[in-house]
Amino acid sequence: MNWLGAVVRFIVSALVLLFLSFILPGFQVGGFLNALLAAVVIAVIGWAVEAVLGRRVSPQARGVLGFLTAAVVIWVAQFFVPAMTVTILGALLAALAIGLVDAVVPTELR
Repeated sequence: MNWLGAVVRFIVSALVLLFLSFILPGFQVGGFLNALLAAVVIAVIGWAVEAVLGRRVSPQARGVLGFLTAAVVIWVAQFFVPAMTVTILGALLAALAIGLVDAVVPTELR
């Protein structure tokens, strides 16, 4: 992985989060910089959860446990990003939408 690829991945993730903020109920991110911060926070929390619990909870496992873990990570991220509010339904819908995007656009960052 190179740094440029990581920066591009975080920018794309921030744009996806911003787009989801407009279309999903219960999922709000205030502005691009907060969406970028949310992308970084979600990646760090996801990495930490995966490091502690193993790859079986990874969203890449494409199982129910991975999906629920992704939703919890998104929900917890709101406590670290000032202008982000997420309901349980919003976290579930965002995890589903992000999972679909990741299935269509694979990445090497993870």
